[in-house]
Amino acid sequence: MFSTINKPLIMGILNITPDSFSDGGKFTAIDAALAQAERMLIDGAGIIDIGGESTRPGADPVDSAEQIRRVVPVITAIRQRNDIPISIDTTCSIVAKAALDAGATLINDVSAGLDDPAILTLAAQTKTPIILMHSTGTPKTMQDNPHYEDVVTEVLTALKQRIAAALDAGIPRQHIAVDPGIGFGKRKQDNLDLLAHLDAFVALGHAVLLGTSRKRFMGSLCDVIEPSELVTATAVTTALGVMTGVQMFRVHDVKENRQALDVAWAIRQSR
Repeated sequence: MFSTINKPLIMGILNITPDSFSDGGKFTAIDAALAQAERMLIDGAGIIDIGGESTRPGADPVDSAEQIRRVVPVITAIRQRNDIPISIDTTCSIVAKAALDAGATLINDVSAGLDDPAILTLAAQTKTPIILMHSTGTPKTMQDNPHYEDVVTEVLTALKQRIAAALDAGIPRQHIAVDPGIGFGKRKQDNLDLLAHLDAFVALGHAVLLGTSRKRFMGSLCDVIEPSELVTATAVTTALGVMTGVQMFRVHDVKENRQALDVAWAIRQSR
């Protein structure tokens, strides 16, 4: 999948959770989830990312059975209606397997296989593309005094190690994408440094996913508290990412970020 990406894609976020930081509880009912998925498709999403466990700072873990109960009916219902790529946002191989069986086509693992190494084996055996994201600790603890001497170098090194682990598990190189993990165990300046050096992640030779949508560090820059008011700020980072070669953007607000992508892509193509 990743080797065939030309124009960048918008990945629409569909959280089937009661406690996600921005949209928790909005799409736990299947009718609401399906309506949101349809809205994102109309607005230009190229992938729908479905998760049953919040990964916001301070979030409590959710067991695999509950994650499956939340996400599988939604994945099944979407798949019955269209063939859009669906990613399962989980660190658990049991959840990923159930999601793939229901029709998901991509694994998005914020732990990059560290929480459950069997997820790498699953991706290899099922020939499923996987996104490896950098994070530190767990969502519950990741913002408890994170520290880096050189955040760009350290995140690159960690991602290279996880790429090597994925390759060792038998995942083809073209099935591996990476995500620098904006907001996951990062301070405000760390996030800014990573955004300023997105080209270093593109240079790894794998598709890059950027996930800045509505995140708190941008609110501190814009003097905004409500996450839903950070649509424009998110779109700015989408345009920046397109210009530096990022291929996928995980966002809540598909329409606005698709517009930013389209304009930035046209400019990039005119170079």
